[in-house]
Amino acid sequence: MKRRICKLVVAAIVVIGNTSHPTSVALAQPPPDAVQLKSGPVNPGFGDYWYQGKAELTSYKLEQARYGEVHVGHAVLIFVTEDFSIEKHVKLDRPGQAGDDKINILKLNLTKKFNTGIYPYSIMTSVFTPIQRHLLPQTMKVTTSSQEWCGHSFTQMNLDDDGYHVKLYSYFEREGDQAVTLDNALLEDEVWSTIRLNPDDLPTGEIQMIPGTLFQRLRHVSWTVQNAVAERKPVTSNSDQMAYIITYPEYERKFTIHYDKTFPHGIQSWEDTYSDGRRGQATTKATVNKRIMLDYWSKNQVADVVWRKELELE
Repeated sequence: MKRRICKLVVAAIVVIGNTSHPTSVALAQPPPDAVQLKSGPVNPGFGDYWYQGKAELTSYKLEQARYGEVHVGHAVLIFVTEDFSIEKHVKLDRPGQAGDDKINILKLNLTKKFNTGIYPYSIMTSVFTPIQRHLLPQTMKVTTSSQEWCGHSFTQMNLDDDGYHVKLYSYFEREGDQAVTLDNALLEDEVWSTIRLNPDDLPTGEIQMIPGTLFQRLRHVSWTVQNAVAERKPVTSNSDQMAYIITYPEYERKFTIHYDKTFPHGIQSWEDTYSDGRRGQATTKATVNKRIMLDYWSKNQVADVVWRKELELE
C-alpha cells in the first residue's frame, strides 16, 4: 500500500525535531513548544500531562443497547502518546533509530465488555492520531475487533493518498472478507482524540463523515461516507462541560460526547441513539466512573489486580 500522503510531511517533522524522552517503553517523544495543532498552539500544560510516562485510564459505567434490550457492562478509554511509523502504520520498537519515519501520535484504546444473556461481548477500537496536526491533520489508522461466542471479526482502516483503505474480516457470510476504499472524509472514530488534543478543531455544520467502526460492527451497515450535521455547544446542566453532537439523517442516529471545557478536556460521558429497525429506538450510554494516570504496562503481576479495583473494574 502506498502512503505518499504521509511522506509529504516527513521533511517538516524532521526539521522540527524532538527531544529525548527516556522511558522503558516506546512512549512518544514530546514535540517542542513550537509544534501546533490545526487551530493553534499546544496547550501550555500539554507536555506536562501527556509526556509524564503514563497513560490516562478512565472507566465508565456502560448501558449497551443490543437485541432490543439494554445490557449493563463497563467501558474503558485508554489514552497514551507513542512514537509511530509513518510508513508501516505501527508503533515503533526503536524510535531513536527510526529517523524520518517517526511521528508522535495520541493513541486511543476504547474497550467495552458486556453480557447478552449467557454469552459475553468483548470489543476494542484503537485510533492512531498525529499530534502535529498542522502537518498531518488526519488520523492515520483505526482498528476494531469484536469477540463473542458466535464468532469474532476484525476491521482495519489505513489512510492513503486516495482516502481510507478498509479491510473487514467477519464470520458472517453476508459480510465475508471485504476490502473497500472510502473517499477522504472525517472519521467519527477520531472525534475522541480531537477533543483531547484541541476541541476547537472539531468540525461543525454540514459535514461528510465515516461512521465509527464500532457502530458499523454492531449494526452491520455498509461502509459508506455519510452526510452528517455536527454541533458543539455548552451543556445546560453542567457549566463546566461542552457537548459535541453528530446527527446522521440516514441512520436516524444522534451521537453525543460530553467533555470538560478546560484542558485536558476529559471525556465525561457519551450517548448513542439510533433506529434499530423493528425494535424501535436504541440508546447506548456511558458515564464516567474513575480516572487515573498509570504506567499500566508495568502492572502485570498478580498483586497488580489492585489497580483494576481502583478503576472499579473488579
